[in-house]
Amino acid sequence: MLDVLGAEIGKGLRVQLAHPIGHVITLLISTMMYLGLQFVLGQGELRQDVLPQTLVAIGGYWFLQYAGLVMVADLIEEKRAGTFAQAQMTTAPPWLPMLGRLITASVFGLAVAAVASLVPLLTAGITIPLRWAALLPAMLLGINVLAFTFLLASLALVSPMIGALQSLFTSLVLLLNGSFLPLALYPDWLAALARVLPTTLGIEAITQTLFEGRTVAEIWTGGTLPWLVAHTLALTAAGGLLFVRNHRRALQESS
Repeated sequence: MLDVLGAEIGKGLRVQLAHPIGHVITLLISTMMYLGLQFVLGQGELRQDVLPQTLVAIGGYWFLQYAGLVMVADLIEEKRAGTFAQAQMTTAPPWLPMLGRLITASVFGLAVAAVASLVPLLTAGITIPLRWAALLPAMLLGINVLAFTFLLASLALVSPMIGALQSLFTSLVLLLNGSFLPLALYPDWLAALARVLPTTLGIEAITQTLFEGRTVAEIWTGGTLPWLVAHTLALTAAGGLLFVRNHRRALQESS
């Protein structure tokens, strides 16, 4: 099992590193898009009162968007080439190669999110305080993103519309998770809708610890952390159940 997992991770890393120009273009577009949008929303200036919170939020979006792109695109390409079926010819459980893909996607998603966040952090002089209390919500945010990425990959096993669905979901996350304006500035009904989407609850918990000085106990009693845990568990369960169902359907297709 470890050999299968290692081979899947190694294959994924080699495939992604074989085309570095795509990653460079992604980084350039991501950072220019963020700074450009903040310049427009700030009516010709970069507002230092909202930049730190929005940078945390769009960092979560970049992780989600790029991890999903790497995993789903790689899976679709292998299905078209026929190598996906070959990967099933092993005694290892079928979820193991998917776990290897998820690890590869998380590596590149984190790398893009970190570098893309570092550029505006330095060029715009954004200051983000570091607090230990933010570590737990940040870890839960990462798990939340990867659970949603696995859910998208499970849909990609059988859905020919996965590209459109992925674009729709990630666009909604970009619009509503706080990447443009902090969640505190949203109307109550829009904030409630945004919290249903992946990353939003994790970003809210992180910003509460970083910028409001709340402890882990305070964000737990405030309700943000329990909802984040419940949301992450629900995404994980949905992704697992959908993978079992769609993997069986994919292997039964004659194509």
